[in-house]
Amino acid sequence: MDPQWSAYDATRTHDELLDEDGLARPGCEQVVRHLRALGPGLADRQAAAADVVRSLGITFTVYSDAGNIDREWPVDVIPRIITAAEWSEVEAGLVQRLSALNRFVADLYGDQTVIADGVFPEELLRDSVNFRPQLRGIRPPGDIWIHICGSDLVRDGEGRFHVLEDNLRVPSGVSYMLENRAVSKRVFADLFRDLDILPVDAYPHRLAGQLAALSPRDQAAPVIAVLTPGVHNSAYYEHVLLSQRMGAHLVEGQDLVVTDDVLCMRTVGGLVRVDVLYRRIDDLFLDPDVFRPDSVLGVLGLIGAWAAGNVTIANAPGAGVADDKVVYSYVPDLIRYYLGEEPLLANVPTWRCMDDDSRAHVLDHLDEVVCKPANESGGYGVTVGSQASPAELAEVRRRIIDDPRNWIAQPILSLSTAPTLCDGVVSPRHVDLRPFVLSGPEPYVTAGGLTRVALREGSLVV
Repeated sequence: MDPQWSAYDATRTHDELLDEDGLARPGCEQVVRHLRALGPGLADRQAAAADVVRSLGITFTVYSDAGNIDREWPVDVIPRIITAAEWSEVEAGLVQRLSALNRFVADLYGDQTVIADGVFPEELLRDSVNFRPQLRGIRPPGDIWIHICGSDLVRDGEGRFHVLEDNLRVPSGVSYMLENRAVSKRVFADLFRDLDILPVDAYPHRLAGQLAALSPRDQAAPVIAVLTPGVHNSAYYEHVLLSQRMGAHLVEGQDLVVTDDVLCMRTVGGLVRVDVLYRRIDDLFLDPDVFRPDSVLGVLGLIGAWAAGNVTIANAPGAGVADDKVVYSYVPDLIRYYLGEEPLLANVPTWRCMDDDSRAHVLDHLDEVVCKPANESGGYGVTVGSQASPAELAEVRRRIIDDPRNWIAQPILSLSTAPTLCDGVVSPRHVDLRPFVLSGPEPYVTAGGLTRVALREGSLVV
């Protein structure tokens, strides 16, 4: 066996490429043969991938005390394989999930029947940091509040997919999914020649089509703009890439003005009406007249133009009320309530710390669970009990007791692993997956997603 693979251990949990005997899983045979046949050439492919990233200028921004730093995007060259049969089940589950979440958000800003019927607790909504009571009674085009969703998926030790969380406010990462695929096509052109691989590069076209269909004006070419906080935002690379590939305008708040409840873009030729705004800034910065008066990122009067039906905003302001890890725990019930169906994709079992019995269990088993704050993202604030120090466990205990509504806990899953090239040796690392879902007349799910990898061996934080 090639020395790069000789120490590879696929027995600790479900490995997505190899079984416990080191044999290729069904559907992965040709890829495994190809990777092993490369021998030392695998490292050459990794180096080639780094060269492609450098030549294309693919970067991401890291915030630090020393300032914002642009770094080259790190790509692990070993492909991740998901069979078409598996993906069709995931795709159906994601569409079902987003359909229920859209109805839920529309209900919360409408009649709130989900509360009246006892399915969702009123106090949970009352204490939500992402519910915008100023928006009650507004109905966006098609009653669609969540146009774009990035749901994080994990596999457990048996290989079954679970939804870990739903990102509904300003989901990011799709540009890196697209660029990862472009890099893979260059360095593994032989695999793409020999295998039937579903494409992902239609996403910008599908997104543009979904947004254009929601234009308040009936015209052949609606004006679509991407609202960015600016060049210093960590996802600015993505804002540029998507605007270019959609044929949309990239704008900042200072480029826009609202006149008579109509959103317009300042151009050298004068004001141009904007029909659809794909916003990449948080709710509270969108309109200083409605939310934060000190915001310089948004547009005065934007919410009024949206409420008047003169512009579509994606995702709609207020959609983040469902982007809450406590709300997440109710999604299976919401699917049953709104759709009359059983969930096709499972949640990870969750204890709500706002419930007395659940909180007592969590506090008694802090070293055996994962504790998460309700409204953070990107792994911030997450405490994996088995890997935490006594001081860290004491701190999370204090925070849960002080603000139980803001905390959930979940069992420490034996997350699946995938092969990763680490210092010239192929090693298993825990992974998750973020596919992207578009809601509209014809829902669309990317055929795959952005895989994120735990940097340290054994770490469950990707």
